[in-house]
Amino acid sequence: MTQNDATSIFRGFAKSVRRNPDALALTFQNRQWSYRALHDAVCRAAKKMEEAGVHAGDRAAFLSRNSDTYMIGWLATQLIGAIHVPINFMLRPAEIAYILNHAAPSVLFASDEFRANAAAALDEAKPSIRLTNTQDLLVESGDVPLYDMGPDAESVHVAQLAYTSGTESAPKGALLTDSGLMHQYMSCIEAGEYSQSDVTLHALPLYHCAQMHCFMMPSLLIGGTNYLLERADSAELIETIQARGATSFFAPPTVWIGILGHANFKPEKLRTLKKGYYGASIMPLEVLKSLQDKLPWMRLWNYYGQTEIGPLATVLRPEEHKERPTSAGRPVMFVESRIVDDDMRDVPPGTIGEIVHRSPQLLKGYYRDPAKTADAFRGGWFHTGDLAVADAQGYFSIVDRKKDMIKTGGENVASREVEEAIYTHPAVAEVAVIGLPDDKWVERVCAVVVARPGARLLSEEIISATSSLAPFKRPKQVIFIDQLPKNPSGKILKRELRVSCLQSAAAQNG
Repeated sequence: MTQNDATSIFRGFAKSVRRNPDALALTFQNRQWSYRALHDAVCRAAKKMEEAGVHAGDRAAFLSRNSDTYMIGWLATQLIGAIHVPINFMLRPAEIAYILNHAAPSVLFASDEFRANAAAALDEAKPSIRLTNTQDLLVESGDVPLYDMGPDAESVHVAQLAYTSGTESAPKGALLTDSGLMHQYMSCIEAGEYSQSDVTLHALPLYHCAQMHCFMMPSLLIGGTNYLLERADSAELIETIQARGATSFFAPPTVWIGILGHANFKPEKLRTLKKGYYGASIMPLEVLKSLQDKLPWMRLWNYYGQTEIGPLATVLRPEEHKERPTSAGRPVMFVESRIVDDDMRDVPPGTIGEIVHRSPQLLKGYYRDPAKTADAFRGGWFHTGDLAVADAQGYFSIVDRKKDMIKTGGENVASREVEEAIYTHPAVAEVAVIGLPDDKWVERVCAVVVARPGARLLSEEIISATSSLAPFKRPKQVIFIDQLPKNPSGKILKRELRVSCLQSAAAQNG
């Protein structure tokens, strides 16, 4: 590696090391890393990575749950100037092979747990890719000099090739730049009121941009203390917050629901939690009210965005929750946003349109897909595919994904509005509203419901909970299931849900 290879991301981390060499940077299981120790481990891992054939500009793929070695691997790619390719560990071998074929990394680093899946994926992949154990990056001995930063220079280097969650279609590879992510980190630090004194608990997957780029990296850049869990288990989350005195925690609504509903939950166990963040999917109002009632000392932030913008675009701050509890807030420091119609004209307040952005945080483009890149940036703005309304003060409220809007009997129905009504039923744990093909209505409104443990629900009760809505918005079908399909970031996979519901109906009719 050379002095010029390191990205601004690594240089920012190195500055943190110089300011706080002995401070606790990261704890995972029984291993604790001071900022200097973590720096040294990254430098040793970078050397090991180069020995494995990864150099500046190369792509290095990672398939692993959360761990300190995963973080070390990420930072090592930024020291080398390589491109980090995170892979969703829940994917099947054929889906992993799709990403490997598309990204063509020189090396795939996989943990022991996923080595068999990795090997099976490599059998299907076309390019020649070396398989290496992530644990090999943990080199525990060897003196390392403190990184010599030299003069700062803005970098447009591609830091990460992040594949979208694929909730609607095959995943696309978003090219996230070093400069874009640094702008993203500054937006998070300002909007989220991060502090060096924060004790942050990280439990959502680091392969996902929300946990890595909204919380872990900004915290490391300001010298915060970080506790990392392998996964978001409700019992372990409650225990860790209490035992470690965590002051800051992010989770999607599904994880907050799991914490509040767990048998071990007692408000006093989360007494140290001063900052709570939610995002990745829309927070039901009833769940938000429950959080505020049970943890009144915790200030709440709603983070909205998507992979392509790093991912933070808008924030609803704690003091803004009282008047607009269902809002996604307003654009952050480095993001300019509009709500437009199909002709790119601004829509009036209260009118549904698509959110578009301009920002230095945005992706450079979709890897090997100029057509989708051009379509996403048509008119000079990035098109999110999210439908929203804004009020007179510029606060956004997300209505639905364009592709999730249900068209029934010539009318448009926003799934969120129906879901909010159903969540008022006390026996409903979770619900997803989808559109299914219908001979009469083109699409029928279908509510897929998970009941609270021990509760018995009837379809008539669910439909009754929506009695305040216009008749065309009420569910024409209710399906009860044990759990909703989700990706590791907590997003409900409505595309997968539609397929399973249709397959179930076909089996019953067959």
